[in-house]
Amino acid sequence: MIVDDHIGGKISAQGDKINPIALFFSLFLGKADELMAILNKTFPQLGLTKEECKETSWIESVVYTGNGLQIEDQPLEVLLNRTPLATGNIKMKSDYVKEPIPKATIEEIWQRLESQDIEGANLVFVPYGGRMSQISDSEIPFSHRAGNLYKIGYLTGWFEPGVNAEKTHLNWIRDIYGYMTPFVSKSPRAAYVNYRDLDIGSNSKYGKTSYKRARVWGLKYFGNNFNRMVYVKNKVDPYNFFRHEQSIPVLLKHKI
Repeated sequence: MIVDDHIGGKISAQGDKINPIALFFSLFLGKADELMAILNKTFPQLGLTKEECKETSWIESVVYTGNGLQIEDQPLEVLLNRTPLATGNIKMKSDYVKEPIPKATIEEIWQRLESQDIEGANLVFVPYGGRMSQISDSEIPFSHRAGNLYKIGYLTGWFEPGVNAEKTHLNWIRDIYGYMTPFVSKSPRAAYVNYRDLDIGSNSKYGKTSYKRARVWGLKYFGNNFNRMVYVKNKVDPYNFFRHEQSIPVLLKHKI
């Protein structure tokens, strides 16, 4: 496996100014020579060299990328460490993009990153296609397959205590999420289930589930597979023993 890390960085501070930095990170299943042959033909403008590639086994790439810091030469045993990699507070939201976003919109996103006054604000673009698109959207619960150009992850994190810090970061992520509305998927506005987002809906805090309530976020996460998941839930867990804020609902007549 090739781990190709072009530019490293996050939102960084220089003095009192927050400077956005672009990070391009990719994985290629193959040898470095294969990758070079493909990229030199299709993306020569990248100027990638073989020396910038790192060949590893798959499990070694997990060690290399899993903590987000790309620390090399760690033993595989580090994967047995169950200590959380991140502390503090975090909020994530997501979108799927089906049509190319205009250049002016990309420039506006960059300007918003430049003008914001908080650290820890990130947008992650994850390309789709390839083998992802060759699998039917009904094959497994994950339905976001053919037709999606890429996924956007909106991320903000903070360590400061208090309501004001929380409000500042939540306002930022909700504002940019609102700005992106015209440029992302619609009916429903899809979301990635692993970026758990309670803004788009949740079950009762008392653990009770409602099909009508859950369908709002269920269609965003699972598309047309949601109803099939409800059917399975009622077969294997009719008493709703396994539940959380966005778990699949039990289909009770008085809850529909």
